[in-house]
Amino acid sequence: MKNVKKPEDTVTLQKRRTLLTGGLVAGLAAAALAPSELLAKEAKAVGLKLDRAKWGSRNHQQLQALIARNGNSSADYNPKRRPYAVFDWDNTSIMNDTEEALLMYQINTLSYKLTPQEMAAIIRQNVPAGPFAADFKNAAGQSVELEAICSDIDSDYQYLYDNCDKFKGDKKLEEIRETVQFQDFRAKLYYLYEAVNETYGVNVGYPWVIYFFTNMSVAEVQKLAEASNDHNLGLGLVKTKYTSPAAQPGKAGIVSTTHFHGIRLCTEIATLMDALQQSGIDVYVSSASLEDVVAVFATTPKYGYNVKREHVLGLRLESANGVFVNQYKAGWPLNWGPGKTEVIKKELVASKGYGPVFVAGDSDGDYDMLRDFADTQLGMIVNRMKKGKIGDLSKLAAEQIPAAAPRFLLQGRNEQTGNWMPSEASIKYGKSSEALLG
Repeated sequence: MKNVKKPEDTVTLQKRRTLLTGGLVAGLAAAALAPSELLAKEAKAVGLKLDRAKWGSRNHQQLQALIARNGNSSADYNPKRRPYAVFDWDNTSIMNDTEEALLMYQINTLSYKLTPQEMAAIIRQNVPAGPFAADFKNAAGQSVELEAICSDIDSDYQYLYDNCDKFKGDKKLEEIRETVQFQDFRAKLYYLYEAVNETYGVNVGYPWVIYFFTNMSVAEVQKLAEASNDHNLGLGLVKTKYTSPAAQPGKAGIVSTTHFHGIRLCTEIATLMDALQQSGIDVYVSSASLEDVVAVFATTPKYGYNVKREHVLGLRLESANGVFVNQYKAGWPLNWGPGKTEVIKKELVASKGYGPVFVAGDSDGDYDMLRDFADTQLGMIVNRMKKGKIGDLSKLAAEQIPAAAPRFLLQGRNEQTGNWMPSEASIKYGKSSEALLG
């Protein structure tokens, strides 16, 4: 039996006609707009939605509210006073450290434009003579002194320079890497990097490590950085111990050091940057790595962050005749700790007249910029369960978890995979259980 359509009363019929007509008119109006204009209109009407991904649910809500308050969907938005956010790079915007990854890649590929005399000068540059901190001993339990380990590196690099076809020799890199001289060079140079930083601090160690780009152009450094990024993105996340060969003790003796191989992109940071920018909130990167190195990662489309080059702030070197020289940029603050605040004030606050609405970081190097600006509504800490100043700030963020309007957020990460966790807690590398604080 066929369904019989019941007659509708006059009021119901009139309502349907109105809905159909209104819907048709709205549809035609929407069709008349270009797709990009329609998307922009919809985003502005409802406020841009931040991808949920693996954000802790509370963090996601707080960030969504931040965008709604400050973005171009807000009635208070002023395009002439664009709000902005500042992100640390290493271990915040990515998993692991792009500069340290590049240091190891540079060693493994012998990517230097240095003579043995230039290498000898750089490894000693601005490093006080004498023994390193008590933790830096050789296999025999003896203190390691600067001149002893530098003398060993001198000898190793001279051999590599004379024999590798990347320099003056005829041996291929694959063959060179099997030699005790190369293995001694790798272990002792990376050990020296760790020893300098732990003994004398980043004010000495961070400029020191970028002096290895001496005699390279910006283009050459950036090509090297991209190769390192791509190589490390393809590696597993593995902590590898390097020990200098027993057959090559030299003056410093046998030493060991550990490097955390592998880098991972952070989808959550990339999509947050995109959401902020689409909402009229500018994005800046503040890094304690060389600015030109970080710019490769932050601006190259294939990595997905799409930050403007002029919005990347980091360490800077002097240059002469189109190449870098082993001298830190005169008048440019060391972009770490208090120096990050100084750079933000110098480059951004001085021209805009106000500070960032949002700051993200992970370490003591970010402590100051996370808390120094009255305009900052939210500071987010990638939870590495660290001690020190950032540990104190992480504790404060943990205490604010119940707060309706927290000043600081903790965001968890699984260091086994490099992926974020949908909570404030993290899983440390080598551990299986999550924890909130270190």
